[in-house]
Amino acid sequence: MIDNKKFKIFILVFSLLAAMFSYYVWQVFKTPNFDVKADKPFALLIPKGASFQTVLDTLEKHKLVRDQLSFRFLAKVLSYPERVKAGRYLIYSESGNFEIIRKLRNGRQDAIRLVINTFRLKEDLAGKLAQQLPFDSTFIFNQLDSNEYVSQFGFNKETIPCMFIPNTYEILWTSSFELFMSKMNKEYTKFWTSERKDKAKKLALTPTEVGILASIVEGESKKSDEQSRIAGVYWNRLKTGMPLQADPTIVFAWKDFTIKRVTGKYTAISSPYNTYRLTGLPPGPISIPSPQVIDKVLSLEKHSYLYFCAKEDFSGYHSFASTYEEHMQNARRYQSALDALKIK
Repeated sequence: MIDNKKFKIFILVFSLLAAMFSYYVWQVFKTPNFDVKADKPFALLIPKGASFQTVLDTLEKHKLVRDQLSFRFLAKVLSYPERVKAGRYLIYSESGNFEIIRKLRNGRQDAIRLVINTFRLKEDLAGKLAQQLPFDSTFIFNQLDSNEYVSQFGFNKETIPCMFIPNTYEILWTSSFELFMSKMNKEYTKFWTSERKDKAKKLALTPTEVGILASIVEGESKKSDEQSRIAGVYWNRLKTGMPLQADPTIVFAWKDFTIKRVTGKYTAISSPYNTYRLTGLPPGPISIPSPQVIDKVLSLEKHSYLYFCAKEDFSGYHSFASTYEEHMQNARRYQSALDALKIK
């Protein structure tokens, strides 16, 4: 009788301990253990050659792990200290130890959503890339400004911005710069479909020249419904050997984007981007043009216009003219509106 009673107590205690142990194991494995905002996952960056201690130090620095003992315990059980892999890993608020440690151990990186915008200068592009990729902005700029380096992609240091098509791309944080550039080149090649190439050929332009012209068109007008017409004006000028006389190229030549009114003071600059003095396209784009404007150029409006100037109502639209006399009438109206506002 006594033995039976002891046995029952033993079973009760064992069951209680087993339940407690099971609950603890469940907590160790599954309970959310990271202090992360629900709407903003934390990006854990593990550099190449990092040790388990490096990972722990990073987690501690950002005060991410609530129960460090359980994290360390499970990490050792799963042999993570011997299998640390470099990469970028997102940790979400509901993540448990088992989920994260297995993710880290197996090297299941979360790709960077790399955003390429319409930048004016290579310095701006390099700076933006450096904010998203593990490369210094000076290093990026020097690579993009090297004819020897960019020639492998079919560009020179003036035209290389044409290779970057504005979009959002996915790339691993551990990718080399060479791999990143190769990906951008593949995306460029993918963008320039046979249909787009055929359209460019019919205009007697190369894809790079289309990109340069698109950058000027985008600099002239943000109104999508007149960009094809503006492209047509420049195409007419190219065909007849007239200087483009594009104000945005003068602003680019001065690198002063605060210029509001391009006058003779500015068009006197000695620069390969001075389209008032030189004929043809400038040596490179004056910005990274959007895909939409590139397509506007490829489908440019064919007409007889050779001139245009901003409308005097400051709507952002332009007045177009086929003759110089008509253009001067439009220009005088606009200049009078500027004078009335005392804009220099």
